Amino acid sequence: MISEKMEKAFNEQINAEFYSEYLYLSMQSYFESLNLKGFVNWMTVQVQEERAHAMGMFDYVHSRGGKVELEAIAKPETHWNSPLEVFEHVLKHEELVTSKINALMDVADEVKDRAALTFLNWYVKEQVEEEDNVGNVLATLKLIGDDKKALLMLDKDLATRTFVAPVIG
Repeated sequence: MISEKMEKAFNEQINAEFYSEYLYLSMQSYFESLNLKGFVNWMTVQVQEERAHAMGMFDYVHSRGGKVELEAIAKPETHWNSPLEVFEHVLKHEELVTSKINALMDVADEVKDRAALTFLNWYVKEQVEEEDNVGNVLATLKLIGDDKKALLMLDKDLATRTFVAPVIG
């Protein structure tokens, strides 16, 4: 059985994960407006991943006898000045998500919920991967600068990213 404090913390994180999905959907729309289909694809995969992360927690709370209470999702940002600015935002956001996962781990540790700690280890590892992936794209965008041909080459590379449903937990 999940404790009330742990359930509340998971519910807050589920909302944060759905917000991430919503934010990346907004970024996907931005890239659609630029006709950068590879960037659109990258964000589409990111949207799918964030939904899977939220649903992993959703299912976990239920499996522990808890109740998920969905809250309103905040409106995401919708305007950026460049692909570089978008990915700077993505990295900042993923760092925030990492801090939220760490705080969730802290609650699990505080209430001595070993099952939650074990479950959340997957998310800790996932955040390392998320920050690394975003950091790689960001570094490439910084190298590209204003080179439109290089941007289109990166766009082609990003078009190859595929969603693989994660096995969470």
